[in-house]
Amino acid sequence: MTDPEPTAVPAARPPAEADAQEPGRSADGPHSRLSANGPEAQRSADGPAPLLLAEGLVKAHLSGSATVPAVRGVSLRVERGEFVAVTGPSGAGKSTLLHLLGGLLRPDEGELRLDGRRVDRLGEADWAVLRRRRLGIVFQSGNLLGDLNVTDNVELPALLAGVPVRTARARRRELLAELGLGDKATAGPGALSGGERQRVALARALVNDPDLLLADEPTGNLDSRSTREVLALLTRYHRLGRTIVLVTHDARVASSADRVISLFDGRIADDSRVAEPEPGRDTEAVRRILELGAGRAPRTKVPGSPGARRRVKPPVGGDRTAPQVDPELGG
Repeated sequence: MTDPEPTAVPAARPPAEADAQEPGRSADGPHSRLSANGPEAQRSADGPAPLLLAEGLVKAHLSGSATVPAVRGVSLRVERGEFVAVTGPSGAGKSTLLHLLGGLLRPDEGELRLDGRRVDRLGEADWAVLRRRRLGIVFQSGNLLGDLNVTDNVELPALLAGVPVRTARARRRELLAELGLGDKATAGPGALSGGERQRVALARALVNDPDLLLADEPTGNLDSRSTREVLALLTRYHRLGRTIVLVTHDARVASSADRVISLFDGRIADDSRVAEPEPGRDTEAVRRILELGAGRAPRTKVPGSPGARRRVKPPVGGDRTAPQVDPELGG
């Protein structure tokens, strides 16, 4: 059940900059706007910049007359080809963090970089172009356009990005077939079940073959069969070298990831690599995910992981996430 949506506290807007060039694809090179002496310049000198880098992200919402912190100084580095699952109890700030990473919210503090280029200062128009070309976003509620059928909902982002109609159509057919929706192409969102709408939303997010997929509970409304189909598609997409960051309460989904980040009270409490499970047994990471889903603090951490070592008390209260709106698709 979705809690009332809070009003975001407006972030301070820095002076306008020449940010119209798409991050990571400018004519003068992907790192041209980085400081020559800054920490990112050092990372770039040592090797390629990570696909996604967040440093000290802070975001608060207004709940009535009170300011409620949602994300508190989160720093996160995601390399190309990683599959990262973000877990934690309701109210931990998971969806808010995902919306910050996708440019749907502006951080009150901190920086966000894509391919080494700073993007947190981009305007809405530039973010819309960036999402269309390089990001795919799956919202918790699907956010399909009610006036369009399944075919049009899935093909629209590709057509907006300038993909030829024939290519967009072929990609849409392939995705719908893989998700068991081949016979729903002409149906409207109102004729679909909740699980079917969520699978259509996933197909829409993948139609442009994005560099980075951000997904908020992509299997939250699915039955076991549909969950397996979505997991198979995500796994295949990941094996092609694509990068995924998703929020989930489902241990099956999290155990498919390379890495599990546990979020508590707006902070990263644990960041662990997922070991290969022994047949018939859950890994330590998956056991911890199950505890997080039940709202209990993790008892232990996976040996050798860089996460927090202390026991963290879960937050009290409901989920305080930002509105799930895609300005590009009008959902």
